[in-house]
Amino acid sequence: MFISQNPATGEIIDRVPFMAGAQLEQRLQNAAVAAEQWEQYSHSARATLLMAVADRLTQTREALARLMALEMGKLYREGLAEVDKCAAACRYFAEHAEAMLQDEPVATPASRSYLRYQPLGVVFVIMPWNFPLWQVFRCIAPALMAGNAALIKHAPNVPGCAAAIEALFTEAGAPAGLVTNLYISTEQAAQVIADKRVHGVAFTGSEMAGRAIGALAGQHLKKAVLELGGSDPFIILEDADLAQAVEVAVRARFSNAGQICIAAKRFLVVQSLADEFTQRFVARVLALRIGDPLDDATTLAPMARADLRELVHQQVQKTLAQGARAVTGCERLAGEGYFYAPSVIDNVKVGMSAFSDEVFGPVAAITVVRDETDAIAHANATRFGLGASVWTADTEKGEALIQCLHVGAGFLNAQVASDVRMPFGGTKASGVGRELGCQGLREFCNLQSVWVA
Repeated sequence: MFISQNPATGEIIDRVPFMAGAQLEQRLQNAAVAAEQWEQYSHSARATLLMAVADRLTQTREALARLMALEMGKLYREGLAEVDKCAAACRYFAEHAEAMLQDEPVATPASRSYLRYQPLGVVFVIMPWNFPLWQVFRCIAPALMAGNAALIKHAPNVPGCAAAIEALFTEAGAPAGLVTNLYISTEQAAQVIADKRVHGVAFTGSEMAGRAIGALAGQHLKKAVLELGGSDPFIILEDADLAQAVEVAVRARFSNAGQICIAAKRFLVVQSLADEFTQRFVARVLALRIGDPLDDATTLAPMARADLRELVHQQVQKTLAQGARAVTGCERLAGEGYFYAPSVIDNVKVGMSAFSDEVFGPVAAITVVRDETDAIAHANATRFGLGASVWTADTEKGEALIQCLHVGAGFLNAQVASDVRMPFGGTKASGVGRELGCQGLREFCNLQSVWVA
């Protein structure tokens, strides 16, 4: 069962049972038929639909932001920004996909030879709750423009958001079955991956679930794009603009209650700045205001579920037991809702839980490093490789350091973020494949080589 529950109050909003087998079968068949038809649509016709969806997103942005606040606790203003980003993604791919998918000539002895991009067919999209609209749209906007159909299994705590996404496409005039929401169990999802009418799988979520989905996709020879966990380093060197770094560091760790895969999670600070950074950072953290996500004065939202809050607390307590020091917070807050105190831990070492594992909540881990060489070594001492942020006044040095980091995205003097124009994804245990950009658009395409003698 999908259960919609307000994280700020614990109130149950809705319960949605899993689909029956016959209903799932019908939706699979509808998607297969839609994919065959959609492949024949011109790029301009596909773009017209995406533009109409973008308009619907803009027209309903307030209602959608409120829905996200109620279902997963996102701050209302953060929800508005998320809706706007989804609309921008639809418009970007509507405008640029045709050029990105043009045939590419190749010089060979043939009279003519070229590469072309064909859609795969039906793509099964398994998405998380932390960005309940953006995670879906950043995947399906390019997939649809490439000529694919999409089946969506959303997280079980955001059924309202899942229904809203399908409704946006229906209201915009999408062909029946092109974008289909599935209220299904984990076992049913495995059946969908195995189904011969499904040709690709996109997953964003935990490392553990990603390994299972990747294995299942491999077993059935399905193309898979996996965007998994992260433990992003935020590296502060001695010539950094400390005031700016502190300001961005708070946003980079505590936006969305810290429930972001590319959130800064490990703060690696050179020894000469460590005390001052910690003092300024903690002062800003203590100024965060916890409360109702719909209240404009709130700056720190609740965590999305009780079990997620409990996991974060266990990770914090384990880290402290391993020798780290609690600077502030590190406790569940009493009262209704799933609030966790904004927390800062220092003296965090390699191998401790908050260093080695992904802490998906409002907890910042500070590690003091000797110099830039030591910072790089600590940054890479993780099984994850999603993003990293480097802070230094020397841009040439900063870019050189980024090239030493084993991550999918390196940001210099800026917060790690996704941008529709740039490919997004990680390396190592942070996943395989890319979303967004030209590379993301082509992920769910068959690259066909054409040789004309």
